[in-house]
Amino acid sequence: MIIVTGANGQLGRAIVTHLAGRGVTPREIVACVRDPGKAADLATLGVTIRTGDFADAHSLKAAFQGAGQVLIVSVDKLGEEALRLHRTAIEAARAAGARRILYTSHMGARLGSPFLPADQHAGTEADLAASGVAYTSLRHGFYAESCLHMIGNDLRSGELRTPEDGPISWTARSDLAEADSAILASNGGWDGITPPLTAGEAVTMAEIAEIASEVTGRTVRHVTVTDAAWREAKIAAGMPPLYADMLLGTFLAARRGDFAATDPALATLLGRKPKTIRDALSTPDLAPRH
Repeated sequence: MIIVTGANGQLGRAIVTHLAGRGVTPREIVACVRDPGKAADLATLGVTIRTGDFADAHSLKAAFQGAGQVLIVSVDKLGEEALRLHRTAIEAARAAGARRILYTSHMGARLGSPFLPADQHAGTEADLAASGVAYTSLRHGFYAESCLHMIGNDLRSGELRTPEDGPISWTARSDLAEADSAILASNGGWDGITPPLTAGEAVTMAEIAEIASEVTGRTVRHVTVTDAAWREAKIAAGMPPLYADMLLGTFLAARRGDFAATDPALATLLGRKPKTIRDALSTPDLAPRH
């Protein structure tokens, strides 16, 4: 039985849907969610819906019953809270007798990374290795959707203001969901830490400005500002300092080359070329707002 946590989220929901189309029978799939009322569409696929919350170890005991593989979709939390929640899920999967635990990690996972989530992912990978259970850490490329969320307003304004950066292999979440389902369906075919699951190219912010200009037909200028000026502008616009620091860490880590790697593994899993950042930028959402 395959347990997919976070199945009401965009990634988890897509993974469950792809699994159901990969020859995995619905009765072998469990969608683990905090709110079953929001999983009605998944139930129509014939998969089992179970309630599970990483903050409630008792609920996971029931949700993971009979597990062969458990996919832990990483939580949208920061710091020790994220590590603690992941440890609870790892322990619940181990106690349930799962033969393999899979985890959605990040291509830049590294202890001490200036990008806090990357440090957290490395910590959870260490917990997985210490669990005594076979595991697969899915080293996801940086979500292209995160890029648009971070700089979309600047692109719409026509001026992309960022700190000094480095190339990032922005990768479509939909491609990663499809690849994750393929790895789950392979039933242990991928062991340990995967190669970076990325799109085929890494680009800088200056290059993104050029691509955005081409696809929108409007000039988008790239302007490099100091780290302090960028952080202060974000906080002045209402962003909590904790999140401003986290996003600034993206640029700090990118300068070190932490997100520059590309690898054919994702294309191999998909059987086609992954979507590009150009595809992500070709969206009506980048039209100017009045």
